[in-house]
Order: sequence, then C-alpha cells, then structure tokens
Amino acid sequence: METLFSHRSIRKFKAKAVEEDIVNFILEAGMRASNTGNMQAYSIVCTADEALLRELAPCHFNQPASKAPVQLTFCADFNRFSKWCRQRNAEPGYDNFLSFLVGMTDALLAAQNCCIAAEEKGLGICYLGTTLYKAEAIIDILNLPLGVVPVITVVMGYPDEEPELVDRLPLYGVVHRERYHDYSEEEIDKIYAEKEALPSTANFIRENRKDTLAQIFTDNRYPKAVNEDISKTLLAVLAKQGFMNNGK
Repeated sequence: METLFSHRSIRKFKAKAVEEDIVNFILEAGMRASNTGNMQAYSIVCTADEALLRELAPCHFNQPASKAPVQLTFCADFNRFSKWCRQRNAEPGYDNFLSFLVGMTDALLAAQNCCIAAEEKGLGICYLGTTLYKAEAIIDILNLPLGVVPVITVVMGYPDEEPELVDRLPLYGVVHRERYHDYSEEEIDKIYAEKEALPSTANFIRENRKDTLAQIFTDNRYPKAVNEDISKTLLAVLAKQGFMNNGK
C-alpha cells in the first residue's frame, strides 16, 4: 500500500538489465488484473532487445524514458479470442468500437497491475502516452495483426533518479459523493488554488511564456488542432485493424 502513495514517474534508468524472474513476476501480476468477462482481451508485448528498443524510440518522440531497459506495450487484442471462438464453432462479433474499448480497458487494468508489481520490486516505471499518437508505426514495428491495437506503453528499470512527488488535486476536487456535483467557478478556483500557487508552476508558466497554467495545456501541450488530427489518425488505425464495423 505504501508503494501507491510514493509513486513517481522515473525517466532516468541505470544501465542494468532487469532480471528475467522479476520481469515474469511483473507480467504474471498484470495477468491477474480484473478484466471483462474473463476474456482477457489484451496482449502485452515485452521488449528488451536493444536494437528493437532503438527502433521504437522515435514512436515515443525519443524521450529519455524510452531508453529504459524494458518496455511493455499493452494492446487491445481480440485477435486471439476471436480465433479461439472460430476454432470452437462460435462466430465472434468483436470487430466494433465497443470491443476496442473493452480491450483498451482490460489492457489499462493489466498495465496498472504491472506498474504496482514493478515498484514493489524496487523498479521505476513511466507511462508513455505517446502510444496512441504513433499507433500505426508501433503496429508495423511489433507486427501486430488485425484485431490488435497498442494503447499504452510502460517502461521500467532500476531508477537512476528520485524526483519529488508530483502534486495532485485535493480529494474533494475529484470525488463526488452519491451523485455528480457540477463545479461552480468558486469551487474550480479552490480546487486548483494549491497547484497554481506552487513555485514550480510559476517557473513553468514563465518558461512557456504564458499567463496561466491552463494556457500551457490548451496552447502548448494538448492543443485542439493536434487533438483533432491525432483523433482522425487513430480512427483510421482502428478501421484498419478491424474495430470500426459498427453496423448500419
């Protein structure tokens, strides 16, 4: 339980391989995660080959974390389950958007289990959200067949840094009791007050030449045009991988 409250993303790793028994422990922990209907509609591609890691690095914008010794690519996967169905005289109907969301949910649950297990073993981890941005390239590199889409990547290894814990919103800003309570302007101000008052936030705003922290998100990190462009690309990938047969 202590691990959950001391989590920090690690982006610098020691040049030390992760022992195979530890990797297997982490993967087994991932497979024990809750999933939809016990279908386990996901796969994990575990990559430790240095040449292949270098090939994958541009898919994650060559960020420092991509140099970790182990990379786990979590994929929504109805390829395996559908093949099993057909081999058992059952016709699958999982070539639709709902099935992609089911597989994506299962993959993310498995990923979090793996992360918790890795941190328990003294490893550092970092999620790479760039996976969906470059899904098509990752599909080609990892030879992912029809019915398989990468959704998140986790890198791990022995940490070579100990960054400060990152701030989080207060509990009352995230948790709604019984029913959703929409936020007033005053409540929004209160929820984000501590984050906006941090010295690191002031530095971040100054470095990005903006007036507010929110502008960094909307203008620099996740702008509308980029979101729309990646959305179009991702929908095309889902169609190519067989997840957009949504009836008429």
